[in-house]
Amino acid sequence: MVKYADDFKAMVVREYLGGTIGYKRLAEKHGVKSKRQVIDWVNAYKKFGMEGLIRKKRDAVYSVQFKLDVLSFMKRTGASLAETALHFGLTNPSLIRDWKKKFLKGGAEALDNPKGRPSMSDKAKNVKKNQKPIQQDEMTREQKLERENELLRLEVEYLKKLRAFQMDPDGYLEKHKRRYHSSSKKNSH
Repeated sequence: MVKYADDFKAMVVREYLGGTIGYKRLAEKHGVKSKRQVIDWVNAYKKFGMEGLIRKKRDAVYSVQFKLDVLSFMKRTGASLAETALHFGLTNPSLIRDWKKKFLKGGAEALDNPKGRPSMSDKAKNVKKNQKPIQQDEMTREQKLERENELLRLEVEYLKKLRAFQMDPDGYLEKHKRRYHSSSKKNSH
């Protein structure tokens, strides 16, 4: 996946907003892989200003519930990736595509797996040296049941929210809109 510099995206958006050239020709002129990319930049700029073009650091963390709500919204409304991203204040629509792939492959549990390798504190390094890690196969019956309970709790919570959304989509979205925007801003700094 090609990463474009923030100032490059801003230049392309300004050129489009100048009104002399369309999406497709702009993409060709500047070597952007598709006009869809330019459209996404312009829409993000129109909704969020320059903030919408700035690539977020990878430390943004979204809850499983938030990811499920985003996917549910997209499925129920038929919104595109870009429309859904704009609705939830996400400046990177491909995040949603990744979440959807993970969900289809491994369900809600797959959405809980963070990308990348977590950092290890000194204490964690010492514990790791002294203990043999527990493999999935070696989990005790109690650990397996606790894990299953947690997954079932997540599923029940998801189904409750989905039902509330289906009964009153506008009311549900209005009720939760502030929380999503404030949590995505907190997590992206």
